[in-house]
Amino acid sequence: MKSPVILIVGTVDTKSDEIDFMREQVLAAGGQALIMDVGVLAQGLVIPDIANTDVAKAAGVTLQQVMDSGDENSAMALMAQGASRLAAKLHREGRMDGLLVLGGTMGTDLALDVASSLPLGVPKVVLSTVAFSPLLPPDRMPPDLMMVLWAGGLYGLNSLCQSALAQAAGAAVGACRVARVPRFERPVVGMTSLGSSCLRYMVHLKTELDQRGFDLAVFHTTGMGGRAFESLAAQGQFACVMDFSLQEMVNQMGGSVVSAGPDRLMGAGLKGVPMIVAPGATDLVDYPAWGAKPARFAGRPSHDHNRLIASVGIDVPMRREFARELARRLRQAQGPAHLVLPLQGIEEWDRPGAPLHDPAGLAALFAELDVCDLGAAKLSRVNAHINDAAFAAHALTVFDEWLAQGLISKVRS
Repeated sequence: MKSPVILIVGTVDTKSDEIDFMREQVLAAGGQALIMDVGVLAQGLVIPDIANTDVAKAAGVTLQQVMDSGDENSAMALMAQGASRLAAKLHREGRMDGLLVLGGTMGTDLALDVASSLPLGVPKVVLSTVAFSPLLPPDRMPPDLMMVLWAGGLYGLNSLCQSALAQAAGAAVGACRVARVPRFERPVVGMTSLGSSCLRYMVHLKTELDQRGFDLAVFHTTGMGGRAFESLAAQGQFACVMDFSLQEMVNQMGGSVVSAGPDRLMGAGLKGVPMIVAPGATDLVDYPAWGAKPARFAGRPSHDHNRLIASVGIDVPMRREFARELARRLRQAQGPAHLVLPLQGIEEWDRPGAPLHDPAGLAALFAELDVCDLGAAKLSRVNAHINDAAFAAHALTVFDEWLAQGLISKVRS
């Protein structure tokens, strides 16, 4: 088995002992270490494989210009830019297999950029003093990022610090040893859903797509799932997308932390990937179930899904606002786009008698979409609930028409 090369990124000027210890742990685990220095203050005790001057150069500046940039924030932003470019280049050239970054808030800020520069499936481990902190914005976190809390590691190489360093090093090497890069041996249909109780059309569609020679990859639209979906769509990894759960768009509009960022629904469209779209679960804004309901939605009906996540129903003005934003994004699609409206409901909790049943809101959504400019996107209606077999059959009809017309290809470009 090939010995994996782990790119260790850190500030050698302030963390020489820790970086040297991590290198030893990577070697002990059977890996190879490649050290990148992103420090700017002074020379450290460890001689890096990639000097801080090289990192600055990759950002288009000199190290002195980094130091003179104004403050530590601007300096680290420049180093993050250079480190990201170098890491991506190293991966393209096959010179590294996994990433390992350590730091406090400064190092973690840089780590998020570097990790985001690498494709999905490349092992990425960040050892951070702010791991899992609400300081970390979801839209900057790669969907396959692994984090370890750097407990007791702010200053000095003590036993607690060594434990965390060794765990992170082992995680990076181990992940590289067993990592399976997606091979895409069959064309893939990318699909979105909000769990399998709120939305479940994939139950009807998986077997049908499999019989047509397509793999189905379903992404859970709770923030990071949508980010992974958009990333792969933008890379052209899908033969077609069935983007039926757009709830992250509403979360973004409603200020929820459960967000996939401002570019949701744009990856496939701008890439020209054929997209069948439905407004699944767009009557909801998610919030942490262990916190208070957002004041903006006071008095609105809600549903506690579990002890982590709860959902509140949005009002008619926000339904109309979403419809206009959906149309705006569909107009930008560079490939085939088809919007399907399930007239009897868009998620399981909006059925008659369920806690979020709101026929006036649903009617407002559809009425607004009727007058919106969808550009080249087609629109059709099906007299069914989104979780009914009839909705899945209608979407499959669109898929089959595109397949027959050659708009969906079974051969990767």
